[in-house]
Amino acid sequence: MNADPLEHTWTVLAAELRAAVGEPLFDVWLAPLTVAAYDGSHLVLHAPAETRDWVTERFGRILQTSAVAAFGPQVDLEVERAGAAAVPGRDEPDVPAVRQHTLSRQAPNPKYTFDQFVIGGSNRFAHAAALAVAENPGTAYNPLYLCGPPGVGKTHLLHAIATYLDRYAGGLRIQLTSGEAFANDFIGALHGGNIEAFKARHRGVDILLVDDVQFLMAKARTEEEFFHTFNHLRDAGAQIVLTSDRPPADLDRLADRLRDRFASGLIAEVLPPDLQTRRAVLLKRVALDGLPTPPSDVLDTIAQRITVNLRALEGALIRVVAFASLTSRPLDGALASEVLDDLGTPARGEGGSRESGRVPTVTEVQQLTCEAFGLTREELLSSSRATRVSWPRQVAMYLAREHTGASLPSIGAEFGGRGHTTVLHACRRTAERVAADPEASQTVRELRARLSTTPPAEQTDRSK
Repeated sequence: MNADPLEHTWTVLAAELRAAVGEPLFDVWLAPLTVAAYDGSHLVLHAPAETRDWVTERFGRILQTSAVAAFGPQVDLEVERAGAAAVPGRDEPDVPAVRQHTLSRQAPNPKYTFDQFVIGGSNRFAHAAALAVAENPGTAYNPLYLCGPPGVGKTHLLHAIATYLDRYAGGLRIQLTSGEAFANDFIGALHGGNIEAFKARHRGVDILLVDDVQFLMAKARTEEEFFHTFNHLRDAGAQIVLTSDRPPADLDRLADRLRDRFASGLIAEVLPPDLQTRRAVLLKRVALDGLPTPPSDVLDTIAQRITVNLRALEGALIRVVAFASLTSRPLDGALASEVLDDLGTPARGEGGSRESGRVPTVTEVQQLTCEAFGLTREELLSSSRATRVSWPRQVAMYLAREHTGASLPSIGAEFGGRGHTTVLHACRRTAERVAADPEASQTVRELRARLSTTPPAEQTDRSK
């Protein structure tokens, strides 16, 4: 393999970090990091001198946890300054400058273009709608609402619209953000007394693109602000594009008036890709990263075993290629199977729900967990910190993260509106306990097996 091992190391780590903190935080703080050295046990990252201390303080534990998840428990991680030395007497970045940067428009991912999007039966309609909006903003479909499970290409299409408009309609004012960033920006504007600047930033645009709009649920003041922003932009003829992990009708904790507005335009569903599309996605990723084309059995093994999530599909490819490069082993189907076995991905035919392409819901995970631990769902979602409740809750969050493909904020919302940091903490604690406690490990293995083989109707009946 001619690929740079350090680049592969960063690619693998970056996939874990994106899953842990989300795209907005990753793009602002962690994307500038680079891998300076890695010997199999000690990983050295370089961070810009002006943000190194901030990154270490805020993300140190997440960096270490992600490194362990990516490369194994033997890894320790260090973050060093890169480039110019730190300014004497300055141990923290300029806070006003940081705040201004995080509140500015999110830049579209240059890899997410229409040319790089692989079209298949599961996404053809959504792709056509997104392209129509990019070519005729404000006139084709307004709003355009893209919905589907995590990792099937909704964010890719959203960024593709932004990239297309940047390239061919440079005079338009575009705001690309996420539901979480919108909420955080709004809260920051309220506390900082600069709400008018916030309104100008989000209402004074020609195109508003919002990823994961379901994050606005159960946030009354933020919902109200978004409602007025939506109305202002639509009345002004601006184009609005939203993505969500579910249709508007299923946003049950969102105000009715917002659900009605989301459903007033075109709803385009993006479904998990079929086998042919998954294989095409892998080939596209190989070409995009400039990698030598892996043998067909490698691509077939990955495409057959990673069935429902494109991010997981691409992440599996990166891990397999990186493992071959770092261990100097031949890249073949046997190696791909070994790496996927380590990821806990069953071979074709071993798991009913994975083979059929069906993803269990968070509710189904909760129901099976309640049955296993003798709890009611109300207890599981309660604020109780008693061990008999808190441990099953952590297990359920861990399994939801592992089996449903839902984002951390989405899982937290399904557990009584808890934040994504709570879910991340639960996943870490569960992983640690499973590694050290055979009884806990057995419990989680049994629940995994039931999630893979129990039909949805049976799961629902058992919860009654």
